[in-house]
Amino acid sequence: MTELQSRLPDPMQYFPDMGTIAVGMTKAAHNGTVPDTTVHLVHLRAGQLVGSTYHVVRQTENLRKAGEPDDRVAAVASWRDAPFFTDAERVALELVEAVLTPNPSGERVSDELFARAAAHYDDKALWTLTVAIGQICFFIPVALIARPIPGRPLGQNYSPLSRR
Repeated sequence: MTELQSRLPDPMQYFPDMGTIAVGMTKAAHNGTVPDTTVHLVHLRAGQLVGSTYHVVRQTENLRKAGEPDDRVAAVASWRDAPFFTDAERVALELVEAVLTPNPSGERVSDELFARAAAHYDDKALWTLTVAIGQICFFIPVALIARPIPGRPLGQNYSPLSRR
């Protein structure tokens, strides 16, 4: 088996401010208003929806480091009928699915879904979830196009040499 390589080198050499953006988004998404576990569950589901091994591996690692049991982590893919999630977590997972999945019969986030989310989260928490979904959506193209190496520590998941 050939050693895995990313398609592109680390983007920081071209966009050094990307680190500042990433830190700011992380601080906003993990501001304590929504449990970090919920943010990681949302990010894991987003990775699953777009077929990103990099994000699935990374978020699985984050959840395990946070002490989440394997059954909860494994059940994110089938969260709708899994008994492991709170109602607040379920609505957060439904929000990320609504954002990332086309709805041919109407808007992606319906008034009904928003109302259910608002029953569990105040305005700051809803903004936090929105930012958390935006954060993963910012990095999805990075994972799908550049294809960083799953499971490697940050800074070591890109090929050292650029293509010329």
